[in-house]
Amino acid sequence: MSAVYLLRHGQASFGAADYDVLSPTGELQAKVLGAELRERGLAPAQAWSGTLSRQRSTASITLAAAGIDLPCQTDERWNEYDHLGLVQHHLAAHETKQPASSRDFQDILDRALHGWISDGVPAGQAGTFADFEGRANAALTEVAESLGSGGTAVVFTSGGVIAAICARLLGMPGAGLVSLNRVVVNAAVTKIVHGRSGASLVSFNEHGHFEGANRELLTYR
Repeated sequence: MSAVYLLRHGQASFGAADYDVLSPTGELQAKVLGAELRERGLAPAQAWSGTLSRQRSTASITLAAAGIDLPCQTDERWNEYDHLGLVQHHLAAHETKQPASSRDFQDILDRALHGWISDGVPAGQAGTFADFEGRANAALTEVAESLGSGGTAVVFTSGGVIAAICARLLGMPGAGLVSLNRVVVNAAVTKIVHGRSGASLVSFNEHGHFEGANRELLTYR
């Protein structure tokens, strides 16, 4: 069996002019994640990231902190859906005010996601939900099959990608992405193994490295 670790990026800069930049907390989360991988003795054969800045920065910081001297390849199929575009489309369609807090934003995003999944309409560069989910799962399969028996890879990606992959592996309907997406912790670890029978979810959203001394760094958005 091969193993693929899906690692969510650190906290991005919500409310800033450029969302796609790690916040100071996000940078610290990436370092803690690296220490966690070092503690586990993880020695991956491959490292992958989406092309988004927050994903690539997390990869750079985490791999350095883990002592993993490995080039990180990029694949845009690991990119997040266009969550800002989805929210703005929902606001315009329903004549709703701009969210005043991160909690308001999450509520609107949930409603926008349900519409994206059920209506089958494109959402910016992500296209339809079926497009998005299909690309993510195809990327996972390609990485897993390229590793060979016993190989390991780490992939720096986003909460929506992780939720879409896990929802399919768990046999959940498309809307299951919304439930899983809400709880994915920044810089959390999800492990998937791949063998002759295909992929299996072994662990989802591990974040014990943000308990105890690092509990102040636990964030979801």
